[in-house]
Amino acid sequence: MKTAFFFFLLGAVAGGYAIHSYDLREPRRSDFTASNFAAAAREDVAEKIRQWHLTPDEIRGDLARTGEVVRTNAEIAGDRITDARIVTVIKSKYVLDRDLSARDIAVDVSDGHVSLAGTVASDDLIGKAVMLALDTSGVKSVAAKLAVAPGP
Repeated sequence: MKTAFFFFLLGAVAGGYAIHSYDLREPRRSDFTASNFAAAAREDVAEKIRQWHLTPDEIRGDLARTGEVVRTNAEIAGDRITDARIVTVIKSKYVLDRDLSARDIAVDVSDGHVSLAGTVASDDLIGKAVMLALDTSGVKSVAAKLAVAPGP
């Protein structure tokens, strides 16, 4: 009986220590107040201003030299994510269009240049598929190798 009580007591102490350690590492919900959130947002904005060289002195320097402020947003992940986004948007348009089948049209994108391959039900749907692809942000060109599927 004494052995069982000893192990029970040992388990209770270990459990209490684990809960205490967890509480020290995990932030509590009450720690996320509006003022903490606002401070974090201000820090993020300040960091972006520094990264993009948009401090008041740098802006004044640009205006004095060129009369304008120009910055480019370099893609951190590169063109691959942009191409994947384009494929997703085009395929979504085909899914939402009742005349086109997203399963029958393969979409490939390389640096904004879109290639379409597969089959559609009629000639006019080739134009529709190309138009929907061209009407997508980031698309530079569309090459369609679509064929009209033989009727049933």
